[in-house]
Amino acid sequence: MTAIMTKSPAGEDIVILSRAEYDALVAASEDAADARTAREAIASLNAETLIADEDMDDYLAAATPMAFWRKKRGLTQAALAKATGVAQSFLSEIESGKKTGDVTILRKIATALGVRLDDLVTDD
Repeated sequence: MTAIMTKSPAGEDIVILSRAEYDALVAASEDAADARTAREAIASLNAETLIADEDMDDYLAAATPMAFWRKKRGLTQAALAKATGVAQSFLSEIESGKKTGDVTILRKIATALGVRLDDLVTDD
């Protein structure tokens, strides 16, 4: 990063950067804020993993338990990807049942969703 440190006419320290560097900093800041929001939302979730009667139809209709729990927690795949550090495309494949994911990844997902690892795995 090439930054020029200078002073404003009022004597304040200022930094001058290229538009590309500025845009990259803004994007990084937004990504960090999104990840922080996702972590805060997840931390505030009730870790109870019982499925209420009114949610049972949604649970049974979901492609996978992960799909149900992510939607139940109100998270997008992008937010879950940021919270877990797992690529959104891979989460999509796990959620649709195309891939299973290893135990390390499933543990990250379970933690982020506030459920037990067993709640993401079916007996099929």
